[in-house]
Order: sequence, then C-alpha cells, then structure tokens
Amino acid sequence: MKLLNNYTFLISDDHSIVRQGISMIINELFLNPKIYKSGNFKDTFKFLNETKIDLLILDINFPEGNSINIIKDIKNIQPEIKILIFTAYNEDIYALRYLNSGASGYLSKGSSEEEMKQALTNMILSGKHITQNVKDRILDSYISKSPINPIEQLSNRELEVARMLIKGHGNLEISDLLNIKKTTVSTFKNRIFEKLEIDNLAALIELFRLYNDDEK
Repeated sequence: MKLLNNYTFLISDDHSIVRQGISMIINELFLNPKIYKSGNFKDTFKFLNETKIDLLILDINFPEGNSINIIKDIKNIQPEIKILIFTAYNEDIYALRYLNSGASGYLSKGSSEEEMKQALTNMILSGKHITQNVKDRILDSYISKSPINPIEQLSNRELEVARMLIKGHGNLEISDLLNIKKTTVSTFKNRIFEKLEIDNLAALIELFRLYNDDEK
C-alpha cells in the first residue's frame, strides 16, 4: 500500500544512477510524488528557492565540496525541510556531525532497498531516521562524555584536510582546493596531529584505516 500523495522530493547527488535509483523507490512508496533531481549545489539551491520541498535526500561529497557547509543555508531558505543524508561515508564518523548541523536523518549507501524504503517512510511520517548503531553511539558518547572514535575529535575542516592528506595532496594543493592560505593548512595539519597524538602521515593513514571504513 502506497503512502499519502503529493509529497515533494529533491534528490541531490552527483551520480545520475543514484538519483534514478532513489526516484524508482520513491515512486514505489508514494502516490503522485513530485521528484526533482540535482547533481550539484547550484541546481540544488535553484530548486530550493523555487519550490517547497518536503524531503531533501542529500549526498555528502560533491565536486564543489562537502555538503555539511551548505546545510545552514538550506535551512535558512526552507526552515521546515527534512534532510536525509544518503552517503557512502562511514556513519560512525559523519552521522553525528550532520545531525548536529541540521540534518534529520542519515543512511549509508550500503543499505538494502528495504532499509532505504524504511528511511524514506520514517523521514516523511516522523521527520527523522537514524540506525540503531547511531542511537547507541549517541548514548555511549553521552555517558562517557568523550568520543569513542579518536577521529571524532577533529572539526569538520580538520577532517576535510586529513582526508586530503591521506589521499596524497600536499599543503599547496590543499590550500588551492579549499581556498585557504598554505600557512592555514599547516596549522590544521598540526592540530590534527596534536589531537590524534601522532607525529607523521603514516600514523594518520593507519588511524583512518582502523577507525574509518571510507579510507580502506
């Protein structure tokens, strides 16, 4: 049985096959859904400025950067919008960051079709969706008052820089990609090493290998 009709969806992902797959699932679940698709930030904001969206399904990584940097702007345009993060990025590292930034749901691209259907249903009916794993991590973090995963100590920008270092980018290249000064990159690098209690790139790579499935 399909859910109520006339919901409006915006799928924002830079891979067309992902947009098409989500569209098919939405059409299975809902009567007469209105579905808009975007592959970049510019088109995403165009739709948001022109159309009231009930649910935004948003990837993390885009050619223009990390979508965590635009959630505040999205909420400024449409304060009532529900945002489901749908990504291949490890929920242990990113889920709480995005939820704290204004998203109301988080789902891995490794999830089954049934899990995707449940997430879409939850987002429309209750406005939120997180896995039991994320619920447990929220509780554990609250009880222990400290992050379980050392990488969680990094700020969003530090995490972005750390991922680029691991991919082999140098300080100058990172400064160009992020449009920041080379000295600022060095400062971020020093903070990363200090917070993680390491002193070389090999140790950083090993830490991400152990705690962050995205880098394996």
